[in-house]
Amino acid sequence: MTTRTDLNLSMLPADGSAPIRWRISDTPVPYEEALAVMDAEVAAIADGRADELVWLLEHPPLYTAGTSADSKDLIEPDRFPVFSTGRGGEYTYHGPGQRVAYVMLDLKRRRQDVRAYVAALEEVIIRTLASMNVRGERREDRVGVWVRRPEKPPLPDGTVTEDKIAALGIRLRRWVSFHGLSINVDPDLTHFSGIVPCGISAYGVTSLEDLGMLVMMHDVDMRLREAFEELFGATSIDRG
Repeated sequence: MTTRTDLNLSMLPADGSAPIRWRISDTPVPYEEALAVMDAEVAAIADGRADELVWLLEHPPLYTAGTSADSKDLIEPDRFPVFSTGRGGEYTYHGPGQRVAYVMLDLKRRRQDVRAYVAALEEVIIRTLASMNVRGERREDRVGVWVRRPEKPPLPDGTVTEDKIAALGIRLRRWVSFHGLSINVDPDLTHFSGIVPCGISAYGVTSLEDLGMLVMMHDVDMRLREAFEELFGATSIDRG
């Protein structure tokens, strides 16, 4: 069986495509506002009225429910606002200290291959972490990026404990992607306890800070951009 690791991970565009706009918001963006912006940008990209966009931001504390979310995984429904969203996946937490990247790309200009696209986003995260000497890994039965924690007690089956450091959830409209990925830089990890993250209770959640990496968000952004350009092509700063 072909795994995501076996796929060709390059998602470079056809020659002559404009650079991807790279936008960074310096203050937390309300979730509903972000959804409205994404809807408008995706429509413009699909119609050929706008270039592709990657939007980096943070949200106020909130939970989102993907299309596969199970209500029993929302442990504390009154803790933070909860938003139903059209992305794939289950419950996810977003909040300060977490870098969210909303990725709006026209896959018709690249490759109309959803599995390869997801694998390429995972690879961007893995390369970003590797630049900070953190080994992130993908798992075929779990979307996202994981870190082994041998210093923690093993799982009941004797395998090494793993914690999730980055999540993915995507949606396509007219072959234009939106939603995207999140990397835990230094969020309050106790905020994840109000949900079963991504419906997986056997594993924990970690962050760069939790792993002893005290890095600034702008440094993560720089490394993320470098890794992204390797797989998706050139970017240019977008002032929004």
